[in-house]
Order: sequence, then C-alpha cells, then structure tokens
Amino acid sequence: MGLNTIGSFFMPKNKIFYELFEQVADTVEEMGEQLKKVVAEPDRDKRLPLIKYVEDLEHRNDDHTHKLFTELGRNFITPFDREDIHYLATALDDICDLIYSSAKKINFYNINPNDTGIQKMADLIGQGCSEIKIAVYGLRDMNNLRRMTEALVKVNSVENQADDVFDMCIEHLFETEVDAKEVIKKREIYQAMEIATDKCEDAANVIESIIIKYS
Repeated sequence: MGLNTIGSFFMPKNKIFYELFEQVADTVEEMGEQLKKVVAEPDRDKRLPLIKYVEDLEHRNDDHTHKLFTELGRNFITPFDREDIHYLATALDDICDLIYSSAKKINFYNINPNDTGIQKMADLIGQGCSEIKIAVYGLRDMNNLRRMTEALVKVNSVENQADDVFDMCIEHLFETEVDAKEVIKKREIYQAMEIATDKCEDAANVIESIIIKYS
C-alpha cells in the first residue's frame, strides 16, 4: 500500500458528515413547516395526507440518521468529536420523532387543532427548526459564527416561549374543559409539542459545544 493510499485512508471525510447533517437539517425544517400545515387544516380527512407526508419525512430522516451512524463507525477520523456527532444526530432525530408524534396524536385523538395553544406551539416549533437548520449549515466552515450564535439564541428563546405557552395551555385546559378524556388528549399533544422545542434546544446546545471547541 502506497503512502498516498495510506494517507487517504486516514484523512477525515468531512464532506459526507456535513452533507448528511445538512440533509437532516433540511428535513427538520420541512417537518416543522409541514406541522404548521397540519394544524391549519380543520378537516380531519384532509389532514390525513398531510400527516402521511410528515411520516414519510420522519422515515427519510431515519435513513439519514442511520447513514450518519454508519459513517461514524466507518471513519477513523471525523470533522469534530465523535460524541458530538452522535449527540447532534440523536437530538435532530428526536425533533423529527416528536413532530411526527404531535401530528399523529392530533388525528389519533380526533382533536380539532383549531386551538390557540396548538397553533402557537406549531409556530414555535417551525421557528426552532428553521434556526436549527441555519446553525447546522454553519458547521461546514464556521465562517459566520455570529449568525450561528444568533440562531442558537433564538432556539433558546423559542424553548422558553414554548414553556410559557405550555403552562398557560394546561392552566386554561383545567379551568375550561369538563371532559376528563379531552383533558388527557390535549395535554398529551401539548406535551409532545413542548418536548419538540426541548429537543431543538438540545441540538442547539450540542452545536454550541462544537463552536466552543473548534472555532
């Protein structure tokens, strides 16, 4: 084996990791936008194909995540810490899982999403996903740390707002809803949506850690 061949074997394959993370980030943002379409549709039958597309996107993200983990096991040298790659891939996958779970629960429980809390939560999730995409795309060269940092700050703000919206929704729910089954159903949807914003913050925290280590 020649020296060039040996050298190429140990060279970090940065491109594949960045490409896969960017594909995941695209899917995360698209799922956030699709969730807003789901909650904007009052007709349950018309929501079904919208939710099916959310499911398709979630499966697409599973494929990307699997490829990331495969590359992680295959490559000796990586563009940044292996643990950070694993944590970020997991956090991004969790965002997608929670978005799909939120959309699925709306139809499974036959809940009309024309609800102020659900609408606001969906909007916040969409905002968080868009900012996560900006931050992930910045990892490739880290030339615009200011924009990346702004995106991460916005994700943190979104998570804080979601906490407040969740608390207000639960308070309003217990004050106005007399049907215990409806309370349980709506509370589960609010929780899934709030956790989706938590996962956005988890991903932002990993990206922030990478920035600190490598910028």
